[in-house]
Amino acid sequence: MTDDSKQIVMDAKYARIIMEMSQMYGVSLEEATDIFYNSEIAELVQDEVADLHCRSDKYLAAEIMREYEEQK
Repeated sequence: MTDDSKQIVMDAKYARIIMEMSQMYGVSLEEATDIFYNSEIAELVQDEVADLHCRSDKYLAAEIMREYEEQK
């Protein structure tokens, strides 16, 4: 897989996670996007740490929101 195609796949995953966060927790897409891109878990997913990018979108959405709630 080329770097470009890998980035396209990961960008689609990020979009699905953000959509799940919005639907599961009733936040706007804008707020979900901000929460996602400011989370430590998103950084770990982007860096492919512990194969987090292989986890389900719902699982990652829940973990990111849990992280967000703990930081409030």
